[in-house]
Amino acid sequence: MWRTFLRAHATIVRRLESELLQEHDLPLASYDVLVQLSEAPDRRLRMTELADRVLLSRSGLTRLVDRLVREGLVMREAYAQDARGTLAVLTDAGLDRLRDAWPTHLRGVVQHVTGRLTQREAVRLGALLAKLVDDDVPGVVP
Repeated sequence: MWRTFLRAHATIVRRLESELLQEHDLPLASYDVLVQLSEAPDRRLRMTELADRVLLSRSGLTRLVDRLVREGLVMREAYAQDARGTLAVLTDAGLDRLRDAWPTHLRGVVQHVTGRLTQREAVRLGALLAKLVDDDVPGVVP
């Protein structure tokens, strides 16, 4: 069961990544950052919170956000409540890029995951996976 779970996860992630790269030149991790920022209040999150939501190390997120800043999809902003903190802010260009890529990602999720399950199976799988998710991780909905 464990190996099948890992193989399924790796296979699905590879497929979703490949489709986003091929059609939008957008890695899955970048897509995830854009999604998290688009769903945040005022399209901005503290870097530490964003790292938790996208499940990347702080240094990994910093490198990824650096690239997104260079591409004009994200900008950095000082965090007013804490001089040590930095916010990642989704730009209008980043939101446009996300809107362009979203249908490709959704199509992939349906093709590689939800479309292969009956509604009953999907509900059951969701319930089983929710048991494995920590309730205290920000941005993760059990």
